[in-house]
Amino acid sequence: MFKHYFEGAENIAVGPIISLVIFFVFFMVLLYWVFKVDKGFIKKMEDMPLNDNLVADQDSQEKK
Repeated sequence: MFKHYFEGAENIAVGPIISLVIFFVFFMVLLYWVFKVDKGFIKKMEDMPLNDNLVADQDSQEKK
């Protein structure tokens, strides 16, 4: 059904190439961030769901 719509369109391969480039760039940036991020930040984020005191400490610091 859709084949007939795309038969007359030129440069139809541009869409998939752009999608692939966006996908590749996103994961390259993500990979770069993973290796460059501060390990302390990762540890803090890792412990956040388990540590109720961290939330309480942040609230008390904001009120000061």
